[in-house]
Amino acid sequence: MKKYYERLIEAEIMHNLTSMGAIVVDGPKWCGKSTTCSRFAKKIVQLQNPIVFNRYLVLATTSMVELLEGEKPLLFDEWQKIPDLWDFVRLSVDESQRKGQYILTGSTKPLTSTLRHTGTGRFAHIRMRTMSLWESGESNGKISLTRLFNESNNIGGESNLTIRQLAYLICRGGWPGALDVDEKNALNIVAKYYQGLVNADIVDVDGIKRDPSRAKDILKAYARSISSLTNYATMISDVNKHEKILSDETFFSYLRAFEKLYVIENIQAWSPSLRSKTTIRTSDKKQFVDPSVATAALAINPEDLMADMETMGFFFESLCERDLRIYIESLGGTLHHYLDKNNLEIDAIVRLPNGQWGAIEIKLGGNQIDDAARNLLKLKANIDTTKMSEPAFLMVLTGYPYAMRRPDGVLVVPLGCLKN
Repeated sequence: MKKYYERLIEAEIMHNLTSMGAIVVDGPKWCGKSTTCSRFAKKIVQLQNPIVFNRYLVLATTSMVELLEGEKPLLFDEWQKIPDLWDFVRLSVDESQRKGQYILTGSTKPLTSTLRHTGTGRFAHIRMRTMSLWESGESNGKISLTRLFNESNNIGGESNLTIRQLAYLICRGGWPGALDVDEKNALNIVAKYYQGLVNADIVDVDGIKRDPSRAKDILKAYARSISSLTNYATMISDVNKHEKILSDETFFSYLRAFEKLYVIENIQAWSPSLRSKTTIRTSDKKQFVDPSVATAALAINPEDLMADMETMGFFFESLCERDLRIYIESLGGTLHHYLDKNNLEIDAIVRLPNGQWGAIEIKLGGNQIDDAARNLLKLKANIDTTKMSEPAFLMVLTGYPYAMRRPDGVLVVPLGCLKN
């Protein structure tokens, strides 16, 4: 029996099942939604099974009672295949007034025109992603993000992850199916995911006929812009290269499709209160739900990353931001980036609902820590503390193996030591 790895999202699922009539758990294919949600369900309806799908498609037009019968919580896996389920579940929740009745999981965003009601007050929406290094067991969790928001003075720990191992983890990603197999098979699993994404999923997402070769070219251009603020005009030019063959409208149609598949997931800019009248740049940082999607798009393997440390730095940033997003969202917070007109850039800002925040620079090598610390201290000095709080912590998140607190107060934290 395949080992199950506990997920941070389980606490959010459990909490919402006790407070809401239904929950919707969405995210990319293969990230583990069905497996995790099945642990909370009493009955599972797998709509990806053609026989089950056809039966329930008929029930959706004939009998709401039979459609929703079964011990609760009732899980509809890939519910968006029968969009009318949304309204039937909503009506059932309204009628019963009971909590924790239904779990809906989905790997694509449904067409909004098919939903006749928002579901406000009935559904809790939960986003599931691939696994963080803490969840997959590669991080030892010596340093907790939760504790850093409350007591950041004393940290310590050592990561056992080498640069080569980090390169592999970037390419393998956090896909549950790629764990507990050898490197060759793990990378093959990611390659197969990518092939399915550009050859089949890109069409199934909304029924629009798309060219797999064009989908590959666009995803490659996006992958070359990973962890950057590259504008879309540059990407379109990258795709076209020699002649104008791709319109802006077509380019954005493909991007919207990848977003509906939860593959592209950019990071929004942060706009704090500053002492000076500095203009904040508001462009999104280009990012993937998992860096392995980008390496697969570019046919990059761990050796390729090891041979080009500059490129690996961008992919390492993507790996870190994947984990930071999972960790901070498990605390109810959000992930952002910062860039102002003076080109002061901070890779990651983590914010809690109570206003607490931390600033994080991401650097693969130990030789970059001093410059990163100076950037963090510049940002701290420019914060208007009459309008917002000081940072709970300043951190350099790194591939360097040792955790420490520098004399200037900046924390150095190996990615292999971090957890939520």
